[in-house]
Amino acid sequence: MEYGRRIAFDYGSVRIGVAASDPTGLIASPIATISSQAPDLVEQIVNLCLEYEPIYIVVGEPKHLSGNSSATGSDVTQFVEILKSITNVPIHLIDERMSTVNAAKTLREAGLDAKSSKTKIDAMAAVVILESALARERIAGGL
Repeated sequence: MEYGRRIAFDYGSVRIGVAASDPTGLIASPIATISSQAPDLVEQIVNLCLEYEPIYIVVGEPKHLSGNSSATGSDVTQFVEILKSITNVPIHLIDERMSTVNAAKTLREAGLDAKSSKTKIDAMAAVVILESALARERIAGGL
């Protein structure tokens, strides 16, 4: 595996969960939840990219359980275009089905209820997405 951090975004119409890996690509951790409607959204993303210097970015691709694209797919496409306008690192879409469900389960198991962990769920969903990308990278030698 290539040395360097990776960043994942779980895009939502209200919040965007963000996770990053350690430089070895072994551990994914939640790092932020940002408002998708924030007037300084692009600046926040630029700052995250400057701070973490990712070797690639992954974005959760919303799909229905059937595998068909969901209605929010076009919003994610627009978000990916924003990312492409501010960075030259590779950007990969990762199937995000069940990421929020798995994140909520993990937080429940840690003793947090849904109400108190609402903003944490988005960042944990980004962790689930990033862990999926890291697993693919380890198994296949790349995305």
